Amino acid sequence: MTGLSAVAAVLAAIPVAAAAVEPLDTFSVSIGGYVTRFDTRVRADGELFDGTTIDLSRDLGLDKDDTIGFLGVSWRPLARHEVGLLYFKNGVESEKRLERDIVFEDHLYQASATVRGHYDVDAVEAYYTWWGFSEENWALGPRVGLTWYRIELGVELEADVNGDPVGSGALEDSVSADLPAPTLGAAWRWTPAEDRRIVADAGWFSTEINDIDGSITYARAGVEWHPWARFGVLVDYTLSNIDARTERDAFTGHLEMRNSGLRLGLLYRF
Repeated sequence: MTGLSAVAAVLAAIPVAAAAVEPLDTFSVSIGGYVTRFDTRVRADGELFDGTTIDLSRDLGLDKDDTIGFLGVSWRPLARHEVGLLYFKNGVESEKRLERDIVFEDHLYQASATVRGHYDVDAVEAYYTWWGFSEENWALGPRVGLTWYRIELGVELEADVNGDPVGSGALEDSVSADLPAPTLGAAWRWTPAEDRRIVADAGWFSTEINDIDGSITYARAGVEWHPWARFGVLVDYTLSNIDARTERDAFTGHLEMRNSGLRLGLLYRF
């Protein structure tokens, strides 16, 4: 059962008990499915040569579309102060016959060779919002966010240019990186009806820290429907774009990662 179908099954089992929703919650937990799209390009440099910029979908056959689960929590301990966490994980692998030569970590993988690639992403998002403007049916305030990505990409030679399988000791390389992605922006909440809430967050940041030089853009917009006293349904669209150059022991090179997708989840709040 996928994350989206699990959410639908839970919703069908909950009895209806309508209650008015306010712009801000004291505490909330969200869980659901994330129809995500990762558009990623990576260049892994070695000690001797710069690597080839690799499009993970086009060059390695790694599927850019997937459905994954997510879990989030928010807490507003004081009237105008809110903190939150969100976690998701994605991993894909595929086998592909190369259409061009690529250089990865000083090693040449020739066109017509068959390689196996894998790509794994763990992400934890933390944020703080100060609701400086709060009215009866809307709230607005500055938002500070930090998403910590744990990224791993591996390439392994499966067959040579003649199609002959490669035995033990095959060429294999991998890079990994812990990538902090901070953003500064704003958050907005609006309740146009007693059972609906519009949500929007956006932020941007350019940073040069810990041997990472990059720019980050983040945006989210969606709607929540609250036909029950404590439970509601959320549908939103998120976008995160990272363009970073790194000079670290585990990964020296360039990463362009665009993560976008539609989320559907169940929200418990009070």
